[in-house]
This record gives sequence, C-alpha cells and structure tokens, in this order.
Amino acid sequence: MDLYLDLDTARGRRAGLEEALRDAIRVGRLAPRTALPSTRSLAQYLGFARGTVSAAYDQLVAEGYLITRRGSGTRVADVPPPPAGPVGFAPPAAVPRHDLRPGRPDLTTFPATAWSRATRRVLTSGSAEIHTLGDPRGRAELRTTLASYLGRARGVLAVPDRVVITSGYSQALGLLARVLASAGAAAVAMEDPGHPFHREIVRRAGLSTLALPVDDEGARTDLLTHARFSEAAAVVLTPAHQYPTGVTLHPDRRHALTSWARATGGLVIEDDYDGEFRYDRQPV
Repeated sequence: MDLYLDLDTARGRRAGLEEALRDAIRVGRLAPRTALPSTRSLAQYLGFARGTVSAAYDQLVAEGYLITRRGSGTRVADVPPPPAGPVGFAPPAAVPRHDLRPGRPDLTTFPATAWSRATRRVLTSGSAEIHTLGDPRGRAELRTTLASYLGRARGVLAVPDRVVITSGYSQALGLLARVLASAGAAAVAMEDPGHPFHREIVRRAGLSTLALPVDDEGARTDLLTHARFSEAAAVVLTPAHQYPTGVTLHPDRRHALTSWARATGGLVIEDDYDGEFRYDRQPV
C-alpha cells in the first residue's frame, strides 16, 4: 500500500491515526482529492480493527479534512494549502522569447517519434534481462555501438570494453577525479575561465585545481610543462568550443597537449559538449 503515515499510537490507535492523517493533509503530503484506502484495506495494512479506522475517518470528515461519497470512497477534502515557510521556492521566471542560455538545446527538434519507436522495439523484443542492473559499465550493445560510431565518425580507436556509460559529463568527471585521487594525484589543470561547477566537482574529490589560462587560440596548453603545473595529473579541456569563450583550440596547442600527455602520462579529459554541432565540416 503506497500510503506513508507518521504514526504515533502513544495516545491510542485511533488518536494516532487521526493525527497522522491530519498532519499529512496539513503539510500537503496528501493532496486535495487524493483517494484514501478503504477502511477494511487500511485496517488490514495497519493491523488495526476496522472500527478504529472507521472512527478515525468519521472524525476527520467531521473536521472537514476528508469527504465521503457513496461509490467514490473517502478522499481528501479541498482544504487550504499549508502556509508558506520562511524559505520557499521562487516563482517561475517568465519564459523568454528567445532562450540563449548555454546548455539548453532546442528541444522541439528532438526526434520523439523515432525515439519512442526504438524504445518500444527494445522493450517488446528484448529479454527480461534488459530490466536488470546489468554491467555497471553500461549495456554491452550500447558500448559496442558507441565504439563503432567513434571509430567511424570521429576517428577514435575505441573498444567496447574500454567504454563506460555515465549519466552525463558531471558524473564522468566526478568518477575520473575520484580515480585520480585514489591513485595519489594531487591536482588537475582546468581552463580559466571555465565552468565553476566542474572545478567544484574536482575539488570535492580531494584534488586541487590549477588555472590554465585561455586566449584567442584556446587553452594555453604550452604552459603545462612549466613548474607551476608540475603536480597536474590531468587537464580538463573544451577544445571544440571553449566554455565560455567559444574559441577552438589551435592545432599548435593540440600538439603541445599531446606532447605533454605522452611525456608525463597525464590524462586528457575532454568535455565535448557540442563538438558535433557543425554543418559545414567534420567535427573538430
């Protein structure tokens, strides 16, 4: 039964049930017009006598918290909403005519029909095993498809066993940061300016962040060999479109980056958040 009640029977079962239902309605856990279980069902669920539940319902009907109608059972009445506390949610902002905030694609172009069709096909033709937790790295079929795509479209040599599916970039960055910290790494170089939330993710893993300057040719990867970056075990970059400047990492800077990685064994973490949003050339 999906009914949570904070039940305290110290003053008796009936009084405890009345108070639990009353509190749930007052604070909004039980919304107006919510259907309550029948007295028989709730009594069996709680291990109470049916008469105890009936008496509690009757009392709350008399107080105006519940309403009963023949054929529709017992429901929560249209009681006033609970008073707002000192801290509440801000009212929603007006929807702008043109939403230019970063990280918000035009969702009207999402292929909902094709997505629904593919989802339906998998759910109806797949085995029951697809509903289990499965491999923590992600479904083998998905990892195989992604590895094939990366090789075909991006020229990246990838094998399914080395592909890990995450819920998004933030989770991936957090996992990598914790792995680096557990391996004894001390710091990660990150673009400056860059996304402050990503720096916070790295710091929460126990690593310090080293500010890597950005100019009109992208991140200054040529500085990674300087002494102040000697503790950097990894560098986090947005080379396709640097966030927030939008500049693309210059080929010379890319060469400096790969040279540093080969020489030090450092890890290059790329946030390719929109590298494929191009229509006139191959992704960078």
